[in-house]
Amino acid sequence: MDEYDIAVIGGGPAGIMAAIAASRNSSKVILLEKNRQLGRKLLLTGGGRCNITNLKPIKKLLNIYPQKNFLKHSFFTFTNEMLLSFFQEKGLDFIEEDDNRIFPETEKSRDVLKVLTDCLDDVVISYNFEVKTITEGFIINDKIKADKVIIATGGVTYPQTGCSMKNYSLTSQPLTDIKYGLSPLITKKDLSRIAGITLYDVAVSYQKSKIKGNVLFSHVGLTGPGIINLSNLISESITYNLLERGPDLDIEIAIDLCQDFTREELSEKFTNDFQLKGKTMLKNYLKLFLTNGFIGFFLDECGLDGETQLSRINKKAKNRLIEKLKRFTLEITGFNEDLAKVTIGGVDLSNVNAKTMESTLTPNLYFAGEVLDLHGPTGGYNLKIAFSTGFLAGLSASEK
Repeated sequence: MDEYDIAVIGGGPAGIMAAIAASRNSSKVILLEKNRQLGRKLLLTGGGRCNITNLKPIKKLLNIYPQKNFLKHSFFTFTNEMLLSFFQEKGLDFIEEDDNRIFPETEKSRDVLKVLTDCLDDVVISYNFEVKTITEGFIINDKIKADKVIIATGGVTYPQTGCSMKNYSLTSQPLTDIKYGLSPLITKKDLSRIAGITLYDVAVSYQKSKIKGNVLFSHVGLTGPGIINLSNLISESITYNLLERGPDLDIEIAIDLCQDFTREELSEKFTNDFQLKGKTMLKNYLKLFLTNGFIGFFLDECGLDGETQLSRINKKAKNRLIEKLKRFTLEITGFNEDLAKVTIGGVDLSNVNAKTMESTLTPNLYFAGEVLDLHGPTGGYNLKIAFSTGFLAGLSASEK
C-alpha cells in the first residue's frame, strides 16, 4: 500500500491549488483525479476564457458573499494580488473587463490550466482514479494510505467533468441541502421563435428579489447574466435536496423591459408621442424601447397588431403596453440542470475551521472549493473561492 503525507481528492482548481500549496512544504503529496486529465471544469469557465477572479478590494469583495465571515481568512491568506503574481511569474498576464472581472491576456482557459499543472512537479498525480471509499486511518480504496486528506471534489454540476452525488458520501461530514445554482431557466412557453435574441439592461424579478442584467432567450427558456444570478435566489427560496429529489418548480418571474421609465413616465410619454407621431405604426415606435427581433413576440403577448397607427390605440391598449413593458411575465417550470454552473449547498461550514479548512469533527480532514457550502454570483467570484480555500487547505495540512 502506497503511503503519503497528504492525499488531495479532486483535480479541479481548488484541488490543484491545494496540492501546489501542500507540496511547497516538501510534503509527500498525491493528487487523485477521476478523469484522464486535470481541470476539465476549469476549461469551461468564462465560456472557455476563464474568469480567474474578481479584482474588487477584498473587503468589498467579501460583501458579495453570504458566507463572508467564513471566507475572510482564506481571502486574506491568498489574496488576488498573490493569485495574479502566481500566474504572472509563470509568464501569464491578464486583462480586466467590466465589473472588475479578470481574464488571462490570451483569453484561453487552457493557458491558466497549463500554469497550474506545471507547478505540480513535486506532486504525484494519479489519473482515472475514482475514490470510492475512505476508511479509518485515511485508507483510500484499500490502495493508498494518507496522514491527511483534502477533499476538493466539487459539487454536482457539469457531471461530465467528474462531479457526482457520490462524492458527498465519502465522509460522514454533515451537509446542507444540495441545489442547482447559477442555472438557466426552463419556461413553460415555447420560446424557440425568438431563440438567440438578447434583451439588454433589463431587470428580472422573482417575488421581492430583483437582478439587473441582460436576458437571452434560448430554445428551451432563458439564460444570460440576469437570469443566471436570479436562479440562485429562486433555488434558495425553494425547499428541495438533490440528494433526495429534484426541485418541483412552478413559478412566475417578471422582466422590466424599460428600467429608465416609471409607469407614470411611460404614460405621459405615450400620451404625447401618440399625438405627435400618430401615423407611426406601433411596431416601429416600439424600437425605442425593445430589441427589434423581440417586438413581434412582445406584441403577440399583448394581443396587439403592430401595424396599428399610434393615433388609433385606445387607453386600454396603451395601459396594456405600459404594464407589459414594466412587467413582462413568464412561467418557469425548471432549472436547466445540464448547464447549472455551480452547486448551492455542500459540507456544512459550521463544522469546518475557517482558519485552516480542517474539519472540526475529523482531525486531519480538510475541504476546499465547491464541495463546501460556498458560492457566489457570476463574475469570477467562484474561482476566487476555489483558489483561496484550496491554497489555505493545502498550506494548513502541510504545516500542521
